[in-house]
Amino acid sequence: MPSARLLLVEDEPGLQLALSDRLAAEGYAVETAGDGDTAIRRAGGEPFDLIVLDVMLPGRDGFEVARALRQQGVKTPILMLTARSQVVDRVVGLKLGADDYLTKPFDTMELLARLEALLRRAPATSGVALERYQFGEVVVDVRKAEVTKAAEPLELSAKEFQLLRYFIENRGTTLSREKLLQDVWGYTAMPSTRTVDVHVAWLRQKLEPNPRAPQYILTVHGMGYKFAG
Repeated sequence: MPSARLLLVEDEPGLQLALSDRLAAEGYAVETAGDGDTAIRRAGGEPFDLIVLDVMLPGRDGFEVARALRQQGVKTPILMLTARSQVVDRVVGLKLGADDYLTKPFDTMELLARLEALLRRAPATSGVALERYQFGEVVVDVRKAEVTKAAEPLELSAKEFQLLRYFIENRGTTLSREKLLQDVWGYTAMPSTRTVDVHVAWLRQKLEPNPRAPQYILTVHGMGYKFAG
């Protein structure tokens, strides 16, 4: 089967590790979250092909996570895991936006079969419909091109916003200055420009809690920048 990016939301460390290893062995690129808030932040801001979501989570449970993601416009298929056998729980999960469910304990082969079935049914464009993204105290409304920090509006230039959006869409990827110049500014050859560095510095001043020690827009020495929000 083709590689697919999967978010596994499971708070029990042993099961999380066992499932991650098995899914990775089957060719999935597996990311993990151990609580509902982390799951919402990651699934709401990153493209995943599938979400495996445990119902019993600390803080927000799986039902709340599914509801929040669907309200944000995230269309990624969700397979819910539950230790409960009551029909009402399965019905609630499906009504809140889950695509399938599996009751614990389950056979790993059945889990794999369910995931493959969801991948086959999912449209090619499944994943995150990136309209809103949050990191720290910063909230980015992509549709409205608005940014707030601690609920206060931030003034970003059009190019600063385009650069921030590009960073968010490529979260976790190291991006060279040349790549940023090409994709954000449309330049094909300007190797000596410090345009990228200047705009990154401006974004850090506006977005980072401590611009001198950035925690979101990171410098990868000798290579470029990486967004870790």
